[in-house]
Amino acid sequence: MSTAPEPSSGAGVPQPAATAEDLRAALARIAPDAVPTFDAERATAVARAREQFSAAPMRRFLRQWALCVAIERHPDLAALLRSLEAHAARVTDPAEARAIATEIGHILDKAAAEAGIPHGGAR
Repeated sequence: MSTAPEPSSGAGVPQPAATAEDLRAALARIAPDAVPTFDAERATAVARAREQFSAAPMRRFLRQWALCVAIERHPDLAALLRSLEAHAARVTDPAEARAIATEIGHILDKAAAEAGIPHGGAR
């Protein structure tokens, strides 16, 4: 079920502050392929925030990407998460699906704690 670990490109990269600039800089170091997606989603979040006269779209964007950085900082964990997600898409046994979902949940909970995201994602 698991794949070979990726190189430790994120090793030694501290969890950045949950600002767009700091998250983007961390991504550029640990997951450079994600930067174009980050930039596009940031532009969308800014546009929605302006349309809605609300900071909520930017808060959601920053939480989402802080979680992504928290995961990508640990390449072995990121690889495990991708493997679990791929396996979950193919599994047909409900008990196995629950076990995979539980393991994914533990990974996300740990990453959220590292990113300073309160349980449940609400701020």
